[in-house]
Amino acid sequence: MRIHFTGIAGAGMSAVALMMRDAGHEVSGSDEDVFPPMSTYVAGLGFPVTYRFDAANLPKDLDVLVLGTSAKLGGDDNVEVAAARARGARITTFAELVGETTSRRENIVVAGSFGKSTCSALMAHILREAGHDSGWMIGAISPSLPATGHWGTRHEIVLEGDEYIVGNGDGRSKFDLYHPAHLLLTSLVHDHVNVFPTFREYEAPFIRLMHDLPKGGLMVARDHSAIHKIAAETQAHTVWYDTVPCDGWFSDDVAYGETTTFTLVHRDGERLPLSTTLLGAHNIENIVGVSAFLRERHLVSEADLIKGVASFDGIRRRLDRLTRTSRVPLIEGFGSSYEKARSAIDALQLHYPDRPLIVVFEPHTFSWRSKDALAWYDTVFSGVSRVLIIPPPGHGAETHHQSTHAEILERVYAAGVRVEGPTSAQAVIEQLSHLKGDEIVLLLSSGPLLGLPDSLPAVMDRLYG
Repeated sequence: MRIHFTGIAGAGMSAVALMMRDAGHEVSGSDEDVFPPMSTYVAGLGFPVTYRFDAANLPKDLDVLVLGTSAKLGGDDNVEVAAARARGARITTFAELVGETTSRRENIVVAGSFGKSTCSALMAHILREAGHDSGWMIGAISPSLPATGHWGTRHEIVLEGDEYIVGNGDGRSKFDLYHPAHLLLTSLVHDHVNVFPTFREYEAPFIRLMHDLPKGGLMVARDHSAIHKIAAETQAHTVWYDTVPCDGWFSDDVAYGETTTFTLVHRDGERLPLSTTLLGAHNIENIVGVSAFLRERHLVSEADLIKGVASFDGIRRRLDRLTRTSRVPLIEGFGSSYEKARSAIDALQLHYPDRPLIVVFEPHTFSWRSKDALAWYDTVFSGVSRVLIIPPPGHGAETHHQSTHAEILERVYAAGVRVEGPTSAQAVIEQLSHLKGDEIVLLLSSGPLLGLPDSLPAVMDRLYG
């Protein structure tokens, strides 16, 4: 088939495009208003990509147009969608395409409110290092993998399972379409309040996902009360994991450092020494979950697991150190939700307990911008020395009760945190140009953050190198 992806710079979109190319299809893509790292990533994928929406971008013999879910794409009003419809080409979403093309594979779905990108990439990396040509689809870039999407020749395929809706007018969760054979469930806390206003509505798709697991399948799940409450919904074999002793797999003897070491323990007595350069307790949790799944499925040996965990370099934007010589490290985290933001902050406070932490934050997702989630700001920056919050973007603002920049700043100030509201990249750079030199700076967003991840590292290296 000839498949065109409108919104190719979406992390999931580009991953599926690569899967489809690997599977033998001809692919192309287009997008607008894109930013690194995805903009630079898709530019090097080796198939036609255009940075402007235009009917002329569509191949003459187009079979399928895949439309992304971002509000900036314009949905059914996009000119490429209109042109594809006029030609009689099929218009679909990447979740539908993934579900259809992998329906006969052994789909390993990695789902949860947080941790799913890291766990999906880690699992794919370990399998690849063990010599398995498994497939994968991951909604983030990992330097340990050659691409975010790969079809593979083995029966199993690792799919990052997103609970967010399929697309405009389709309220199903993406993973509703993924035909899971097995499930790794990392977490269950309320998120995406713009489409799941209550926790009951949020957990509903996870219950459906559990129902979809076959009787012979495996569910490896975090030992957490919210997951325990619904675990009986599945007929699959359930195994638990945690970072404290539990009735399953857990970590012990954790020693944090530049390289963190710990022991993977199974309730039946298996003990395995592991090491990682990833930061934070949340990444120990991720490693335990993936290790538990791979060992329960007997997919890799102990030696392959030890090697794969140690050689995994993580995910872009998940606590990447951006500076080279600065004595004030500049680190980029991913802050799309409360838990993701807080886990990044906790990780830096754990590894650098005696250094003041400065956070540059962009309230980019609908959840961070919603008045319904203003309470997140009461505690998310606890223990942070200083927070610089740039204005929220405006795309899709009409779909929810968006907070103003001033309201967000007032909420953080009321929580007792020193907060400022710079409105330009230059203003942020100016405020970071007079540091004492013992600080840590964390860039935290799921958006472009005024281009600071690209422009600020050189400034910090020059000022504090």
